Amino acid sequence: QVQLVESGGGLVQAGGSLRLSCAASGHSFSSGGMAWFRQAPGKEREFVAAISWSGGNTYYADSLKGRFTISRDNAKNTVYLQMNSLKSEDTAVYYCAVSSYAYYSARYYRASIYDYWGQGTQVTVSS
Repeated sequence: QVQLVESGGGLVQAGGSLRLSCAASGHSFSSGGMAWFRQAPGKEREFVAAISWSGGNTYYADSLKGRFTISRDNAKNTVYLQMNSLKSEDTAVYYCAVSSYAYYSARYYRASIYDYWGQGTQVTVSS
C-alpha cells in the first residue's frame, strides 16, 4: 500500500518562504515520478512541479519558475517543495502525488497519470 504524507504547510506573510515535504512509503516504481499540485478555493487543481525517478529531471509550471524548487532525498523517500517569495495567490491546498507512468516526461503535468495522492497540506499567504 502506497502512502504519501505531506507536511510543512502553514501561514506565512507575503514574501516569505515555506518548505513542503512529502514522505512516500510502499512504492517501488522505476518509472514515472512525483509531483506537487495545488488547489485554491473555487479553482481547479493545477500542476506545480514534478521530479522524475529516473535521472531526477525537474519540471515546473511556467508561472512558478524561479520561485519554487522541487528536490528529493532518495535515502528518505522524501520529495520537497521549496517555495520562496510567496504571494497571496499561492494560497491553496498543496498535494503530492506519485506516478508510475512510463512516458512521464511527456505527461508529468496531468493529474490523471498519478496513481496515489497525499491528503494535502494548507498553505496560506497573508498580504
